[in-house]
Amino acid sequence: MPTTDDHALAAHIAERSGRALIELRAHLASGPPRALGAEGDRRSHDLILAALAEARPADAVLSEEAAADPARLGAERVWIVDPLDGTREYSEGRSDFAVHVALVMGAEPVAGAVALPGEDVVLATAAPGRPGPVLAPRAPGALRIVVSRTRPPAEAERAARRLGAELVPLGSAGAKTMAVVRGHADVYLHAGGQYEWDSAAPVAVARAAGAFASRLDGSPLVYNRPDPWLPDLVVCRPELAATVIEAARP
Repeated sequence: MPTTDDHALAAHIAERSGRALIELRAHLASGPPRALGAEGDRRSHDLILAALAEARPADAVLSEEAAADPARLGAERVWIVDPLDGTREYSEGRSDFAVHVALVMGAEPVAGAVALPGEDVVLATAAPGRPGPVLAPRAPGALRIVVSRTRPPAEAERAARRLGAELVPLGSAGAKTMAVVRGHADVYLHAGGQYEWDSAAPVAVARAAGAFASRLDGSPLVYNRPDPWLPDLVVCRPELAATVIEAARP
């Protein structure tokens, strides 16, 4: 099991990296967006890896911004991080980007944090007996399915038609998952392209809050595999899980 300090460490690193991204964006606001995004990815990655090397030198790390070390596959503790989830949104000056920091043990994300720096918000798991995230009550009205701004999957459109739901476009995977946790949406449904670092921390936080998370077909999400490709998932209120998975089927 993770230690109490693992939860706090994930939150601290995500918050610190988020602050650095906001400061960088303010400093480079007049420059080209592509350069801002690249520098944000690099700086946040360097900050996170330095912090983990200092605090958890024996742990393995898998980051979007570095080549995967095969040694992680035999490690008991692996941190899976996305230093800047939603680089496009960050570069455009939007608030729906995130920083993901998760600890994976036994193929499960057991501690994690998602920072939403544009909103000055950090949601993180907590040790038993300590305050942690709580799934917000469902708002009245039609179901809201949060999807990619640029490429909403056919599965989400199918589910929305069958359930009479509203599609809500949003940026990063972390922002979309936290929208479910915060009660801004009921379902996050994704298909067609993601990696483990896109969902490890969001799933850790969502499950800690009481949300349901699985592959789109209902099978388990498995982390720290040789191939980190994990192309689909659904995160939703637990009472909606079976209905949403069925509605997304062809």
